[in-house]
Amino acid sequence: MEVTQSLATDKKSSLLQIAPVMLCFFAMGFVDLVGTASNYVQKDLGLTDAEANLFPSLVFFWFLIFSVPTGMLMNKIGRKKTVLISLVVTAISLIIPITGDSYMTMLLSFSLLGIGNAIMQTSLNPLVTNLISSDKLASTLTFGQFVKAIASFLAPILAAWGATTFLPTFGLGWRTLFVIYAVISFLSISALAATPIEEERPDKASGVGECLKLLGRPFILLCFLGIMCHVGIDVGTNTTAPKIIMERLGLPLEEAGFATSVYFIFRTAGCFTGAFLLRLISPRLFFGISVVMMLAAMAMLFVCGSLMAIYTALALIGFGNSNIFSIVFSQALLSSPNEKNEVSGLMIMGLFGGTIFPLAMGLASDSIGQTGAVAVMTAGVAYLLYYTLKIKTIK
Repeated sequence: MEVTQSLATDKKSSLLQIAPVMLCFFAMGFVDLVGTASNYVQKDLGLTDAEANLFPSLVFFWFLIFSVPTGMLMNKIGRKKTVLISLVVTAISLIIPITGDSYMTMLLSFSLLGIGNAIMQTSLNPLVTNLISSDKLASTLTFGQFVKAIASFLAPILAAWGATTFLPTFGLGWRTLFVIYAVISFLSISALAATPIEEERPDKASGVGECLKLLGRPFILLCFLGIMCHVGIDVGTNTTAPKIIMERLGLPLEEAGFATSVYFIFRTAGCFTGAFLLRLISPRLFFGISVVMMLAAMAMLFVCGSLMAIYTALALIGFGNSNIFSIVFSQALLSSPNEKNEVSGLMIMGLFGGTIFPLAMGLASDSIGQTGAVAVMTAGVAYLLYYTLKIKTIK
């Protein structure tokens, strides 16, 4: 009887710990508003594609700078405290645009958003390992990505709603999005701070050089490049989808912006589905199916000219790209169990792909139209197809 009660208490305690962590995953999704926001800023300020794509590139530039140092910070103060720091920085970044949407204001906001998200993604994912067993890690991280994706697909909807509802009254317009997400950030801070989480002993102290040396391990390097391609496709689709529709169908941004929501709706559905399927089938098979879906979608985007065909392609990319991060990240962590913090920092540094891809796509689209941007993303899908062959069986 006492054992049964103890197990019930442990289960309840685990749920109470997981819920605030999942709220943090929702806050992690705030970074994806950069695609929607950059399109609105481009419209407001009359920027070129290359100039507008600087915003998402700037956000993900900070992953290159802060990811590895965050891994070392976790060794000193713990993962939970590091996540709390990231939430505070994120909240500040969301408050700044409420004061205005000038070019410099948005550059500052997106810089802080990128810094906060770099710290959060580096520390939140390994924090989950303190609550979940290794055989359920990929599916749990996928569920976290599902929660994150909810915030992602809500961003363009909230921005469009604010643009049509609040502009005449409060003067915020689409920036109402920042107010809503700032409030949720403060709720996340309160919930996690009040949640006791017993962390495993910190990994051994290490420096930047020792962390970067891990890239000398072939499989870690493959995972690092896989993360770069995943986030490049993600940010690229987020930013480019409305532009493809505006270019080919001549729709205004307020209508074309729904394309971003289509992508995130199906990415959300893919995360939810993956959380269960990854418990039933091998990561390699699931990963392979996902990549083939994206490859088919890229082929469609090269030639399709109807709204429904474009939506179908975006749905395939969203569903296919939804579980790539979780599988690659869990593969990297489980391949080096004694250096989780360092490996986490390296993998999140791979999100720097969100800087490289939009810049390359902006230059390509300015030269030959949005077909050039699609070609850049297709290169990333081709690499992920190669990575599929390298995925290991997790025991």
